[in-house]
Amino acid sequence: MAISAASVVGHTTASSPRPHILYTIEVKTTDGKTSTALKRYSEFVALHDTLNDPGSLPPKRILATTFIPSAWLDDTLIEERKAGLSAYLTGLVESPQFRAHKFLVEFLTSSAPKASARDFNLEDALPSTLSRKAALAVQPVLSAEATPIAAAYYPDWASDSNPPASLDFSKFDILLFAFATPNSSSGISWDDGATSTLKTLVSAAHNSGQGTKVVLSIGGWGGSYWFSQAMSTSANRTTFVNACVSAVNTYSLDGIDIDWEYPNESGAGNPYSSADAANLLSFFQSLRTALGSSKIISAAVTQLPWTGSNGSPLTNVSAYASVMTYANIMNYDVWGASSSPGPNAPLGNLCGTSSLPQYSAQAALPQWTAAGFPASKLVLGLPLYGYYKEQVLGLPARGLKCPLPGVLEDGAEEGEGEEPNALHGNHERRREGKEKEKEVTAEAAAGDLSAYFGQQIPFNQIVALGALVKSSAGTYGGANGYTMAWDDCSDTPFLYNTSRKTVVTYDDTWSLGDKALFAKQNGMAGCFTWSLDQDDGYTLQNVIRSNLGK
Repeated sequence: MAISAASVVGHTTASSPRPHILYTIEVKTTDGKTSTALKRYSEFVALHDTLNDPGSLPPKRILATTFIPSAWLDDTLIEERKAGLSAYLTGLVESPQFRAHKFLVEFLTSSAPKASARDFNLEDALPSTLSRKAALAVQPVLSAEATPIAAAYYPDWASDSNPPASLDFSKFDILLFAFATPNSSSGISWDDGATSTLKTLVSAAHNSGQGTKVVLSIGGWGGSYWFSQAMSTSANRTTFVNACVSAVNTYSLDGIDIDWEYPNESGAGNPYSSADAANLLSFFQSLRTALGSSKIISAAVTQLPWTGSNGSPLTNVSAYASVMTYANIMNYDVWGASSSPGPNAPLGNLCGTSSLPQYSAQAALPQWTAAGFPASKLVLGLPLYGYYKEQVLGLPARGLKCPLPGVLEDGAEEGEGEEPNALHGNHERRREGKEKEKEVTAEAAAGDLSAYFGQQIPFNQIVALGALVKSSAGTYGGANGYTMAWDDCSDTPFLYNTSRKTVVTYDDTWSLGDKALFAKQNGMAGCFTWSLDQDDGYTLQNVIRSNLGK
């Protein structure tokens, strides 16, 4: 009988040839029978290498536990590995190419793990059984693998302000070039001059000696119109996959990032279908097969998993995780430029008062991992911009709620205009933004942010226009009549100027550092920023890297 399902349901320990962990696999066949198999992590690695399949395994952990033996027994580490191994097996069993492969069948039907000392892998061992000499021997090999990534989106319109030749590539492990867009023929379209910029960026990155990878991001807030159609049929998906592969080969890219905002939701007025999420999975599976295992496949996502056919977030995304490298969580635009300003990118619902408790970094992590996407594949998005709102009164200095209380339009009654403008991630496609920055920087009086009324405002423009000033310590404070205050409930700063009746919600060195540290401490893959052209030099990126331990 054929195998119908396989998942890791538990773990145990064994003592021979050395104390190690065994993962319990529950295997179901089409005749309704159930069996179990015990496997070491290294046996999963051997299977993966033998099949040369596109799936991915949870990361190795020797480095994290080398000199802290008790850490190996930490439930979080165990659960992360079990979830990742389950997702890997699910991807294989659901794949027509691999489900009946003799090596997979043998792996799942052979219940006893190998036990010879010769093929024993240190990754399987309890750290307390490793000698210091053995631990030190493997530490250099695993150090790069254990370090979170620091990534950034590079918009094609940044070629003037941040030309590829001038970038310090040591600051970035991955650059996501934004954007190409799907078109009505299920192919890919480009902005004028974008391919020339991309060629230059790839050449500079790959020749930098820093190992920086360049991934093409397709879509964006205003560029997702044709996604649903491109995913809707097998023929369309094949056409779109071929276009992606052609782009990777033509421009020597390191992968593809799908910035669809959002499946089974209108986003910026996009067509959508109840089958979008299922079609997206089929696309990712086909793309992985076409690109092979070495290329990056990622997607920009909200704090909640994709919307399924029933209109609710998917509860099991392990099949997606098995073929994807990363999911990039856009933890920003939680409150935009609404009449009741609130934090753009909350770390969490720290006071328990948010009307949008599911939209924060602390909420996003368990929402995705509970659905089967390993933390080690989740990248936390950090904004290098804020929102500017004019005509507000009654600003308190500290301890603000979500949205900020007492921040009302002139003449509004308490309770009016309180509906938040929650976009939950928004990669806008605005080439004209850079032209506006040059204009307002040259003409605006110190502290005049009015050109950005009701819009996103880049961090470097808040500084350039005089509302923030950098201290000798590398941090920032209010200037020209602006007072900097702190929202304890979201762990983010805001600026206000009572004479101008304005408020700016944004992120700075402190808040970005806290979110990067959260990602590192919780075993996430790292952080990315939207977008690098909005930084004040590399000040914010440096803080993010430092808190990631880089």
